[in-house]
Amino acid sequence: MSIEVREHALGSKEAIRAFFEVQDLVYAGDPHYVPPLRMELADRLTPGKNPLWEHAEGVLFTAHRDGKLVGRASAQIDREHLRIHQDDAGFFGFFDTIDDQAVADALLERAAAWLRARGMKVMRGPFSFTINEECGLLVEGFDTPPAIMMAHHRPYQQHLLERAGFVKAKDLLAWKYLVEEPPPRAARAWEQVRGLPEVRFRDVNPSRMREELDHILHIFNDAWANNWGFVPATDAEVEKMAKDFQLLIDPRLAFFAEVKGKPMGMVICLPNLSEPTGDLDGKLFPFGWAKLVWRLKVAKSVKSARLMLLGIRRELRGQKRYGPLSTAMYAELAYRGLRAGYQWAELSWTLEDNRPINLGIQAMRGKVYKTYRVYERAL
Repeated sequence: MSIEVREHALGSKEAIRAFFEVQDLVYAGDPHYVPPLRMELADRLTPGKNPLWEHAEGVLFTAHRDGKLVGRASAQIDREHLRIHQDDAGFFGFFDTIDDQAVADALLERAAAWLRARGMKVMRGPFSFTINEECGLLVEGFDTPPAIMMAHHRPYQQHLLERAGFVKAKDLLAWKYLVEEPPPRAARAWEQVRGLPEVRFRDVNPSRMREELDHILHIFNDAWANNWGFVPATDAEVEKMAKDFQLLIDPRLAFFAEVKGKPMGMVICLPNLSEPTGDLDGKLFPFGWAKLVWRLKVAKSVKSARLMLLGIRRELRGQKRYGPLSTAMYAELAYRGLRAGYQWAELSWTLEDNRPINLGIQAMRGKVYKTYRVYERAL
């Protein structure tokens, strides 16, 4: 049976419709799959609505067997990544197919050819579309739904990639921990930091989200600067995040650690959107939007969260006075989660070889419950 791979421009209505159809096909019957909000995904795929495309280029592919849709993928080049890392790496993403090696090979070869034609030497992913969005292929932890802005896959997809010649580049760990009283060591760190007159924990203010995101991004760009694959957010991306976060953020779970009035650390923990949208089939209209707002803002029925960012500026590291600060921030979040009625949280993701961070999470009784793998192949 013949396999045809069709190339689509970003924003193509045909491709966007096909991307939805593929995910419905691949994940049909998977009780743990939570479809992304269709409006949000369509915006990500469309130049003019996604500021990523101001510094990136990409293309969408769909695979058809005898006219029937059987897979999808993207290929993209992020000029910001190339500017920082200078590794001639292009990315692939949205890799979803039926369990068929020939279909997977056809899609991956078309993506590879597109990247190779633009001078790329390495093909890495899946990134949908960048390391700051959904990244990695789920290889462990298929028995629970994904947290907000995290991917979900079928077990066979790992084997399709590996048989196509892709090898592991890096594993990303997702940790789960119960919201409970922090361990004694963390509680002592919290008491110690709370006793410092120049330090205070301040809620993120949703009504000033654009200004608050400037603080968040300054800390993020400083604290994560040396991390594998790091790419800073642009001003346009910050503007879009401000609009998105205004709906999602729960100020009880998002705060700054200020030192002498200056934000020097941050915790950004978002309610787990996968929980209140699981029954919406990715659709906000005609009634899904009202249900989502009610569940998030009125009923406050969401009982899980995702800790996305916890970091402090590098200038505080190595200062004995502020040594307990990061542990105290974990404890502060635990106390806030308890007061707000949350039951558990995912901390994701961390690099498998970031030993200091991973040991700190283990000290807070966190356990790895999902593993995402980034693959690569020479072009």
